[in-house]
Amino acid sequence: MKFVIVIPDGAADAPQPALGGRTPFQAARTPALDALARRGSVGLANHVPDSLPPGSEVACMSLLGYDPLVCFTGRAPLEAAAKGIELGPGDWAVRTNLVTIRDGQMEDFTAGHVSTEEATALLAACQRGLAADFPALAGWEFATGVSYRNLLLGRARGGEPLPLGPDLRCTPPHDLMDQPVADAFPRGTGSRLLAEIMSASARWLEGHPVNAARIAAGRRPATHVWLWGAGRAPRMAPFAERYAGFGRGATMITAVDLLRGLAALAGWQRREVAGATGYLDTDYAAKGRAAIDELDRADLVCVHVEAPDEASHQGDVAEKVTALERIDEHVVAPLVARLEREPAWRMLVCPDHPTFLSTKTHSRGAVPWLMAGSGVAAGGTTYDEPAAAAAAAADPARRIEPGWRLMGRFLGTGGG
Repeated sequence: MKFVIVIPDGAADAPQPALGGRTPFQAARTPALDALARRGSVGLANHVPDSLPPGSEVACMSLLGYDPLVCFTGRAPLEAAAKGIELGPGDWAVRTNLVTIRDGQMEDFTAGHVSTEEATALLAACQRGLAADFPALAGWEFATGVSYRNLLLGRARGGEPLPLGPDLRCTPPHDLMDQPVADAFPRGTGSRLLAEIMSASARWLEGHPVNAARIAAGRRPATHVWLWGAGRAPRMAPFAERYAGFGRGATMITAVDLLRGLAALAGWQRREVAGATGYLDTDYAAKGRAAIDELDRADLVCVHVEAPDEASHQGDVAEKVTALERIDEHVVAPLVARLEREPAWRMLVCPDHPTFLSTKTHSRGAVPWLMAGSGVAAGGTTYDEPAAAAAAAADPARRIEPGWRLMGRFLGTGGG
């Protein structure tokens, strides 16, 4: 049997006045998803435990079938795994955004979507500043990722523990859009150190040639590094062990390091797609074609699309609807056509978490799932939040909580 998972990141939302009281899923023209719903089933799942932050790091771990209460240590270690960076027993990874802060407010958590080349030069300056201002942190290093998404690696030396603790709590910068940052600095063991690095970065970046060129071109400069998502190496059993009997090949298609890292830790292959950006301008059709190609060699293919989440962070209703329509047309529809050539198949569509347009931030709570294919009884109507809620109200078995149990039901293995 062939299995396909489509993750429209942050797609779940609330009714929007601008859409006549409909959610983006309801307003979007999604004939492929609605056709799947009619031939399959829909329901609700909650991928974010109350005690953990409502981010993709937690929710996608759950969606891939791992209990985040057991496996989650932080976002940054997952992104380190995506880069092939090994963390020792005492090492820490800290997610490092290049951001724009003006007048004490988070103006842009992406620093105007700074390019990777620009980020490399800016982080080199931060590395020099770190060495000069924090000599006790010898061995700590910034690691360039993609665009504004980067890492700070804290390496334990000589068996000495790092001055960070499990109670360390940091605020994601995308949850602070257009808000003051003064009360959002890290808290807990090691928070003072991280806050001092964040504050010092303003000096390291001010006047940098990259920023000067961006300002001259009318683009936002990277004024600070923002540290969050800190954690130590997670312990995740290979997917083939966790879901006994499913030892066949699996492939992740994504433009986001977080999902690349989860795939690496799960033992999945990763397919890189030219034109996949992790943003609104991503090449949806290229992702769909890559997924179809992967089905010739893998029995499970997961396509993650970040665009709906990015639209919500911008508070852009029209872009979120457009993103859902493009996922339907260029990812779901061609994949269903390909799967129907197989003797047996299943498809699962499910967001990781809600990202509300009204708040521009991630949230916890139930998200709608859609499952169709071999062995899945028909009984859905449309694929959207109200339809999924109605189905879950009528049949408690369609409300899956904790959400990590959804994978076992999808694969038919039970799992966990």
